[in-house]
Amino acid sequence: MTEIGGATRVYALLGDPIAQVRAPGLLNPVLARRGTDAVLVPVHAPPADLTQVVRGLQRVANLDGMLVTVPHKAAALDLADRASDRARLAGSANALRREPDGTWTADTFDGDGFVRGLAGAGHHPRGRRACVVGAGGAGSAIAVALLDAGVAHLHLSDTDPDRLETLRRRLSAAYPGRVGATARPRLADADLAVNATPLGLRPDDPPPFAVAELPAHAVVADIIMTPAETLLLAQARARGLRAHPGEPMLAHQIDAYLDFFGL
Repeated sequence: MTEIGGATRVYALLGDPIAQVRAPGLLNPVLARRGTDAVLVPVHAPPADLTQVVRGLQRVANLDGMLVTVPHKAAALDLADRASDRARLAGSANALRREPDGTWTADTFDGDGFVRGLAGAGHHPRGRRACVVGAGGAGSAIAVALLDAGVAHLHLSDTDPDRLETLRRRLSAAYPGRVGATARPRLADADLAVNATPLGLRPDDPPPFAVAELPAHAVVADIIMTPAETLLLAQARARGLRAHPGEPMLAHQIDAYLDFFGL
């Protein structure tokens, strides 16, 4: 890492919990190799304090941007002055950028990173039937990106009925006839099943859905990055299903982050 000094530009990564994040370990070496005098630091921001934390960081003159992880992606959208079309459609953001006039722009790169990672592993979503479990910040962004990538049908599942219905209505208006939603995951006809919940971060977490309900050709994807091999992925492999881990989603966002922040 380039030595941090008084001229170093600062970027914050906000989350709760925060110990599991991988972005600083991936992004900071890239900045160092480029000779860019900037650093990404993790910031533990509990939900009750998020607005106060973000508003405080926005007043730090040498802080140029923020990345946002679980569980703040939906709330972060409302803390920016403007947002990209895909962020508004998803209802979430995972990056905020300070503009030259001091205002803040939000965007989301989770979905694009996820789809790029899938395609890079040979799991092209076009024409497939996908089930996304979790309609929060990451799940909503992934849903938008999968629909943009041409999935034939997308089924959403979430334990929060209001959140699920809000996302279903928004996506159904933008992608008519291609979106369904129920509290329980629809797995029997899924070509791709995605865990977009935090289940898997802790060792005692139950699996987010039952891999036994999936057809034999299905791909099981998890957005959890730590641990790299979640219980869900282990169960999928044990059943002979193709398993796709979480890290490619982040790895395929690094260049997008650099472009967004102008680094």
